[in-house]
Amino acid sequence: MTSKRQHSDKASSSDSTEQAASAQDTASQHTASQSAAPRSTPTRNKTVRSFEHALVLETARVTEGAALAASKFMGLGDKNAVDGAGTEAMRELLNSLDIRGTVVIGEGEMDEAPMLYIGEQVGNGQYEVDIAVDPVEGTEVTAKGLPNGLAVIAISERGGLMHAPDCYMEKLIVPPPAAGRVNLDWPVEANLNVLAQSLARDVDDLMITILDRERHADLIRRVRATGARVKLIGDGDVIAGIAVGVRGSGVHALMGSGGAPEGVLSAAACKCLGAEIQGRFIAEDDAMRERFKTMGVDENRIYKTADLAPGSQMVFSATGITYGEILDGVRRFAGGARTHTLVMGYATRVVRFIDSIHLEDDKARVTIRV
Repeated sequence: MTSKRQHSDKASSSDSTEQAASAQDTASQHTASQSAAPRSTPTRNKTVRSFEHALVLETARVTEGAALAASKFMGLGDKNAVDGAGTEAMRELLNSLDIRGTVVIGEGEMDEAPMLYIGEQVGNGQYEVDIAVDPVEGTEVTAKGLPNGLAVIAISERGGLMHAPDCYMEKLIVPPPAAGRVNLDWPVEANLNVLAQSLARDVDDLMITILDRERHADLIRRVRATGARVKLIGDGDVIAGIAVGVRGSGVHALMGSGGAPEGVLSAAACKCLGAEIQGRFIAEDDAMRERFKTMGVDENRIYKTADLAPGSQMVFSATGITYGEILDGVRRFAGGARTHTLVMGYATRVVRFIDSIHLEDDKARVTIRV
């Protein structure tokens, strides 16, 4: 442009006119492209809107329904009744959604589970999705009326959730400030030191959640030897993993081994919260190793959040059945119940806590208090 300006004095008037017209055309094209840019934004967001915005509240309705059904058997001591009620309600609600869904994490294989089995097709609509479910995470604690029973689901686009074998997984979950800074291969003590540095606190200020199992005896001893405290839980490591990603929960990491399907659900939650999970599948026998081969699973590999939940869109919902630190349980009153739900969208970057009142009796009335 500079050299053209230097020689413009020698140009004829007709040349000047042509140059001016050309410049005007170029400017018009530039202006048109600039004005077109905002119009492309809804196009980019359309995918997000058509999936997450369309399903996020519907997904919350699914876990609410499962929690309400399971809560009717809470404290009665029958974990099969709890699981059956929650599963049946969740299946019915999933089939009412505008989706064409495939269950990739479910109640088991087709010959092991009557409903919500791995590979089952659910829904009656347009959005093609993969689904990970646990209609009652913590069937035994719910049957006993103990804390942290919940209904949980994650939905992604096709291929967005890993189809994990039903085995144990070694897990490490840390909050957002420590994401990418720890390593499952490191000694426990090293990870705790990095975690403390990431959170700008001392190691003895840390609280680590571990399933109360005999296999964790050495892990518990080593964590306590550093000065960190241990919170032992009887069941329900999905909600324990969620708590790690929520500030103010009082826990700072989850360690130890638990179910691999629950690890995928935890990964979906971690992805939405910015926390990190690292997991390694555990093969307890040769039959499981053969299953790993058929599923393309490497028992020596550390799988991270993006490996377990690679989807670019993700909806995660959990509704409390029994009381917990993050979610209240179902609270029943005459003719209805109250639920507390956490629902998140990854691409839409929204985290919602939903407090809902369900009037189950036509004549039920409730007084709302602020």
